[in-house]
Amino acid sequence: MFPLTIIYQHVDFVVIDKPYGISVHRDQEEIGLTTLIAHQLNVPRVWLVHRLDKVTSGLLILALNAQAAQTLSQLFAQHSIQKTYLALSSDKPKKKQGLIIGDMDRTRRGMWKLCSTKSNPAITRFYSISCEPHLRLFILQPKTGKTHQLRVAMKSLGSPILGDQLYGRNSPEIDRTYLHAYRLQFYYQGQHIDIQCLPTSGQLFNRVNLTYLLAARSFDY
Repeated sequence: MFPLTIIYQHVDFVVIDKPYGISVHRDQEEIGLTTLIAHQLNVPRVWLVHRLDKVTSGLLILALNAQAAQTLSQLFAQHSIQKTYLALSSDKPKKKQGLIIGDMDRTRRGMWKLCSTKSNPAITRFYSISCEPHLRLFILQPKTGKTHQLRVAMKSLGSPILGDQLYGRNSPEIDRTYLHAYRLQFYYQGQHIDIQCLPTSGQLFNRVNLTYLLAARSFDY
């Protein structure tokens, strides 16, 4: 787990590639993720301004001072940071692209479900591309920031994320949950920042040519 890969470094924040299976919170670990990063950067502390599920890998922003933490947290709260995720599923979706919109209600075992009501909806734009027989790449762009939003959205499409033990089928032969935070785009102090990071772990992520698939067509980011 240590050292963690730093993808982008700014005077006010860093962006790391969070590994799959690592919690952004301390959990049962002796040393939490923020402490590890602080030690790695040789700074007193870093601030967590958003989160990724333990099963999700990819881009995670950590602020280096309190003012940056407040600014970045506000950008996330205002949905001013565009996020793009990559996911793999073995199931064909009900539709190949579009919007998934609906309220989310908590159910059993810490799970959530998508509802037909839209009073405070989770909103996700998605595109999908066939990689090979029984394997499809999904490009997911959450417009809101609800708990488990993308995992629930994928289940609602009839295409649960491969390896998702909570919302998918029990498949112990799959080596990870195939959800990765791939791209972040935002303005910070007048500077346009666009950070991309392809997944580095997962047999299926490594098997398909993600660079070719993402370049094969343009997406409305």
